[in-house]
Amino acid sequence: MTATDPALTALSQRWCALSLLHGRIESHLERALESRHGLSVREYSLLDVLSRQHNGPGGHLQMKQVADAVVLSQSATTRLVTRLEDRGLLTRYLCATDRRGIYTDVTEAGLKLLEEARPTNDGALREALDEAAKNPELAPLVRVVEGAGAPV
Repeated sequence: MTATDPALTALSQRWCALSLLHGRIESHLERALESRHGLSVREYSLLDVLSRQHNGPGGHLQMKQVADAVVLSQSATTRLVTRLEDRGLLTRYLCATDRRGIYTDVTEAGLKLLEEARPTNDGALREALDEAAKNPELAPLVRVVEGAGAPV
């Protein structure tokens, strides 16, 4: 392929459209969550991921798994956990079977805030997708995100 190859150009345009859609959605969610609940998108995502843990086998996530789930580096995830722990929304404890392992749980206050923020997140996501669907370049991506495209 050359720099003027139509397939390469189309691929680049689709990537730009995906990046644009992601940016618009994230910005819309950020404004809504921050203004109504004092949470960033990353903080909300972290609370959401950690709230889904359970006591069964493999039910608690190690920091690397949490970092992967919220799409951050381990160091950025650790800083984010620390900020939320300082706010009383998370707590950390040592793994009972591996003293090197540290787990993180959402506190009652964190679960309450997450429950309050979930409708805001869901509504803002719907608004952002509806707005993006009006753009002919983004509409096909919106359909995929909504599940009307190929399975993910």
